[in-house]
Amino acid sequence: QVQLVESGGGLAQAGGSLRLSCAASRTIFSFNLMGWYRQAPGKQRELVADISSDGSTNYIDSVKGRFTITRGNAKNTVYLQMNSLKPEDTARYYCDGKTSLGANYWGQGTQVTVSS
Repeated sequence: QVQLVESGGGLAQAGGSLRLSCAASRTIFSFNLMGWYRQAPGKQRELVADISSDGSTNYIDSVKGRFTITRGNAKNTVYLQMNSLKPEDTARYYCDGKTSLGANYWGQGTQVTVSS
């Protein structure tokens, strides 16, 4: 069974940094698109950033200039470097991978909490 596992979340102070990691297990294929979503209590899950196989990236406006999404050397790995963290970044962050046929895989999430 293929699964995505996130790590790197935790508690940070405003202005601090965290680096989230995501790795897929038992993969026999490559994801065309990988990304990071987040969901805060009482709010909808939103796409934070994604990256395609060709390296193209996309970010929501609120994180541009602060967050950077990258692919790792290993197949189906992705990272999210989060700098200049703000309290409003507090959420549970989920890794996502999508195949060419549209199949979608999710991780269990990692909590990011930013104190003011």
